[in-house]
Amino acid sequence: MTRVAVLRNPANPAGIAAFSAIQGAAQSLGLAVSPVSGRDAGDIERTVTAFARSPNGGLIVTPTVVSVHRDLIITLAARYKLPAVYTLSYMVTGGGLVSYGPDLIDQFRHAASYVDRILKGEKPADLPVQAPTKYELVINLKTAKALGLDVPATLLARANEVIE
Repeated sequence: MTRVAVLRNPANPAGIAAFSAIQGAAQSLGLAVSPVSGRDAGDIERTVTAFARSPNGGLIVTPTVVSVHRDLIITLAARYKLPAVYTLSYMVTGGGLVSYGPDLIDQFRHAASYVDRILKGEKPADLPVQAPTKYELVINLKTAKALGLDVPATLLARANEVIE
């Protein structure tokens, strides 16, 4: 892979920040990075299809577009044989290749403790903002096989879940 498209919603500030961080990391790996707009289904299909016309590409899907268009994104990645990495694990259980991101169940547990503290009288403004502390790696070997990819054993050993 020599180039990567970052699928994001350009109207969402989190999508802009994610693209900026990815762009910095990609430079150190020698990858060309292209922003791909994901405002709606037509936009996603049009921009991913255009990106896929050139060889040696991959896809990074930011969480700013995934929830509503999950099936479309997974279908396009499979159709154009684009290895894709996602932030949320449900994209991989739905047929995506790999995800690495925060453990949502762990985040919900932390949120519940905040609700408990608020109900006991603490002011929400006094509670510290917390970043995720637990991340998970999920790999779909069925999708890897369909893409003709071999996943290294060392990566499989680090995965929290492997779908076969």
